[in-house]
Amino acid sequence: MDLSKEWHRSEFLNLESSISHREIEEELPFYAAIAAGDIEAVEANCAAGSFADPTGMGKLSEDALKNIRYHFIVTIALAVRYCIHAGMEQEKAYAFSDFAILSMDGLKTIKDIVELHDKTCMDLCRQMKLIRTSNILSKPVVLCIDYIYSHIHQRIRLEDLAEAANVSTSYLSRLFVKEMGINISAYILELKLDKSKNLLKYSDYSITEISNYLSFSSQSYFIDVFKKGTGLTPHKYRMKYFRKNWRELSKWG
Repeated sequence: MDLSKEWHRSEFLNLESSISHREIEEELPFYAAIAAGDIEAVEANCAAGSFADPTGMGKLSEDALKNIRYHFIVTIALAVRYCIHAGMEQEKAYAFSDFAILSMDGLKTIKDIVELHDKTCMDLCRQMKLIRTSNILSKPVVLCIDYIYSHIHQRIRLEDLAEAANVSTSYLSRLFVKEMGINISAYILELKLDKSKNLLKYSDYSITEISNYLSFSSQSYFIDVFKKGTGLTPHKYRMKYFRKNWRELSKWG
């Protein structure tokens, strides 16, 4: 079989029938969110039923059940590689991937495979969150970090954090610095900058939209703190890194 010839024929038929794939910017933030331990974002994606929606998914088999099986394998393989890139131990990650795919292989319905996909992605995300907070932390600090992750797109006040941790603001401030080696406001800013970098790399949201989404007081303030934190303006950062990580990850994936 001449694969090149057959591929061109398939490409023509897809164009004729208006079959298109999802934009890569719709997929990469999901994998990045799993690797970042961003439980809120991964939960939202799963709740939206993105994996179950065949629109733009691509046809890997004429059989619908086989098609969803193949996409499950692709998704888990990519998610695990993102997690390795973000610090998960390689053998543990591959063992997790093998177990998930073997578990999927025994399922008989699309509904069951979709449910396993969502559970697997959430489990992987929770493991990454634990890796990112693997130091021995006190309960107030853990509660504080949980609150920050869950409300990172909002303005976060010290009073709200202290209430969530059920301690005074002064005690929480001292304890956080002692255990994390950084003050709370700096930690929040670092996390917002990490999320903004992912959005600049993997999405086509405008700088204004990213600034508003992460509740910076103004676009000019966002640009200023971003440049101080990275040495580049958001625009220059996007020009330098947009999709670059995807290409590099593909090389060793």
